[in-house]
This record gives sequence, structure tokens and C-alpha cells, in this order.
Amino acid sequence: MTFLDKEYREIITKAVCGKGRKFTKASNNIAPSHHPTSILGCWVINHLYNAKKKSKDSVEINGSYDINVWYSYNDNTKTEVVTERVTYCDVVPLSVKDDNCLNEDYDVIAKVVQQPNCLECKIANKGHKIVVETEREFIVQIIGETRLSVKVNPNHGKFDDDDDDDQWDFELKDDELHDVKPDFLNEKD
Repeated sequence: MTFLDKEYREIITKAVCGKGRKFTKASNNIAPSHHPTSILGCWVINHLYNAKKKSKDSVEINGSYDINVWYSYNDNTKTEVVTERVTYCDVVPLSVKDDNCLNEDYDVIAKVVQQPNCLECKIANKGHKIVVETEREFIVQIIGETRLSVKVNPNHGKFDDDDDDDQWDFELKDDELHDVKPDFLNEKD
């Protein structure tokens, strides 16, 4: 196909030029101020992240979240909540890539499939630390300019008599008006 081919046109548009997905498990050590006796609860909150294209084949997601652990200490007579801020950097490989993107000016879209959450929380290191296992998952898309070739309709601008709007008859006939009730607005339901 040549650029001046009469049957085809080239359209430049924004399109998805790359996709990727990554699931991550992480282990975080938290040092509470007291020796925990038991874990009463654990939750992950305040997740923030941003994404940028790192290389031709990957996207980098930098983020953070808070882990809150509610635990008892002093032989289960007192409780406390310890909060730990966790930062991470996930590199998401692009499994689908279009090498025909026209420039390097990409938009990056990252969506959370699985928000960071706690899988397991346990006391470790002879009661001196709490280990929290977490998981998270992202999908990413790279949006860039690409070129599409489309076939041109050879009859563009030419219509058959069957396609002409003037040939259509939109007038109402008397038999179509027969079933219309003229007092329908005055009727009560």
C-alpha cells in the first residue's frame, strides 16, 4: 500500500499500545513498642500510588499504604495499635506491546485490581516483631499515537435511489390515525 493509494486512508489516533498485569505478595516487619501476646486485628488503609513508563517494556508504580496492627500485651491485659507506613516500587512488565507507536509521548493508566490487604499477621522473632503478609495487584495500559489504515468506500457520496431519504414516505395515513384517542389527556387512570 502506498500513501497515495485511492482505496486506503491513514488515520492517526490515540490507542492502547501496551498492557501489563502484576500480582505482588510482600512481607513487612513491624516493631511494636511492647512485646505482643496475641494479634487482635490487622488492616491496610490509605493506599496511594502513581505510575510512569520506565522503559520500552515496563511501567513503574510507586506507592505507599499504612498497616495497622491491633495487638494485646502484658499477658492479654492491655491493647495497643501500631501503625507502619510501607512504601513500594512495582515494575510491571508489558505483556502486550505495539511497536508501531509514533512517538514517545505516552499516557500511562494504572488500575488497582486488588487493593493492598493483609493475608496473614503473626508474632515472630520471639515476640519482638510482628510479620504482616500483604498482597496487591495492578493492571497498566500505555496510550500512545498510532497509525491505522482504513479502506475507503468507493461509492462515498454516491447513493442508490433506495438509499435516498427523499424516497422515504413519512406521512401518516388515515388508517394509522384511526386508533388514536383524541381525549387521551383528559382520561384519569
